Amino acid sequence: QVQLVESGGGLVQTGGSLRLSCAASGGSFGWYAMGWFRQAPGNEREFVANISRGGGRLYYADSVKGRFTISRDNAKNTVYLQMNSLKPDDTAVYYCAAGRWPRTLVNDYDYWGQGTQVTVSS
Repeated sequence: QVQLVESGGGLVQTGGSLRLSCAASGGSFGWYAMGWFRQAPGNEREFVANISRGGGRLYYADSVKGRFTISRDNAKNTVYLQMNSLKPDDTAVYYCAAGRWPRTLVNDYDYWGQGTQVTVSS
């Protein structure tokens, strides 16, 4: 059983940056691929980025490609999401998730954090 706790969300102006962190405990972090998802009010949860177990393979949604960077530190049991050039459309609750493979569907992940709010003002 893996527990995930996100942090780093907040309020930022358009064009600003935030770095989200997701700390894992209770399991073998390096055994899991990790993903970031987000959910805006009234919308379904959507894929943002994922990273393979060793960190060598990264994949991004088109909407964030070139602006967001996912990374992980297996020694610290933590995955990060660096978000630059933020836009109001990026406003959402951001969730990290752990799963067997680095995929893009919500159902592909077994463990979820509680989420952290990101609000981008115009």
